[in-house]
Amino acid sequence: MMTDRKDFETLVQESAQIHGHLCPGQVIGVRMALLGCRLIGLDDPQSRSQIKKLIVYLEMDRCAGDAIAHVTGVKLGRRSLKFMNYGIMAATFLNIETHKAFRIISTEEARDLAVVYAPEIFEKSAQQLAAYKRMPDDVLFRVQRVNITLNDFDMPGPTRRKIVCSRCGQLVRDHREIMIDGKPVCRPCSEDVYFSDPSEVSLGGLNVAREKDYYRPNPCVLENSI
Repeated sequence: MMTDRKDFETLVQESAQIHGHLCPGQVIGVRMALLGCRLIGLDDPQSRSQIKKLIVYLEMDRCAGDAIAHVTGVKLGRRSLKFMNYGIMAATFLNIETHKAFRIISTEEARDLAVVYAPEIFEKSAQQLAAYKRMPDDVLFRVQRVNITLNDFDMPGPTRRKIVCSRCGQLVRDHREIMIDGKPVCRPCSEDVYFSDPSEVSLGGLNVAREKDYYRPNPCVLENSI
């Protein structure tokens, strides 16, 4: 179970270690994950019996996101973590089996109320960190029950469809192509993307370490093994 005080503190410390530092966002993320899992009926989301039941939609790329991923075990590579770049301190927790889904939003009021819940602490970040541990869920968060329609191409598991871009020849997975004039086109060929002016380069002409450099035998090891 992940519900007692000791487990909460352990999760915060573990999350901070993975994230790189302890901050108020770690506390928010851990509490958001615990509440979200509890609302959809999961008490141990990383266990073998529950790990395949959970999908989390993360709406921000901030500190809390690392905490949510740590507590729940969701991963991009497992397709159980969906990144929605909304810039909102919020996450939605979906139980695939029951279809229950709750969106949890961190309130802006909580920041202003930190002085009420941790009046003995004067440094801002430390005050927020302590206050966010003490605040009731309904002060720290807003909660919305939501409906999520999952199609086969969003589900965890193996690739369900592959198609080749008609313009550049790139393989596109899981129905992420766009049809233009009846032909499949990858998104970099069809719309604005995060990069511009792509030009192919030859790795042979770059000053980069080659694969063989990483696996060059250690002469000391060879000597000792003879």
